Amino acid sequence: MTTIYYTATSLDGFIADPNNSLDWLFQFGELEPNTFDTFLAGVGAIAMGSTTYQWIYDNQIAPATGDPQPWPYQVPAWVFTSRQLPTLANADVRFVSGNVRPIHQEMAIAAGDKNLWIVGGGDLAGQFYDAGLLDEIVVQIASVTLGGGAPLFPRPVDPPLQLLSAKTYGRDFVELYYRVSYT
Repeated sequence: MTTIYYTATSLDGFIADPNNSLDWLFQFGELEPNTFDTFLAGVGAIAMGSTTYQWIYDNQIAPATGDPQPWPYQVPAWVFTSRQLPTLANADVRFVSGNVRPIHQEMAIAAGDKNLWIVGGGDLAGQFYDAGLLDEIVVQIASVTLGGGAPLFPRPVDPPLQLLSAKTYGRDFVELYYRVSYT
């Protein structure tokens, strides 16, 4: 089992713009080919922050424009939050707060031999890193700058990450795959 922060970012290192919008990412359409479907098939549990959950809820589950979609994940999801969030009747979503370490243990049990996905945001991924629980980072870098917003990873990493691979996708993306080293 591996704990992986898998996400997309702008060239200047933001996963959402200053308004928590992902429109900057969706302008590129569906990225084909990509590694996401293969990655998702290997995921057994998900962790996300409250802002990520609220974005999914507002933009997919209960969008103001209509056309609601079901919860997008088939595996249990832990939402780290310090505030009240809307609940979902037909999804395995668990609202938690506090230290990531004991919750990581619960997630590992639920995932079995599959991986744990840190969906976002960057601060939550940083908390897993701080606890020595983050194993890999996979990031697709888009050919756009935002100038501000939610940072990809809002803390120094030392020692440096170990680059395992770099691959281009189309004209607009490069995927970097890193191993996290703690010594």
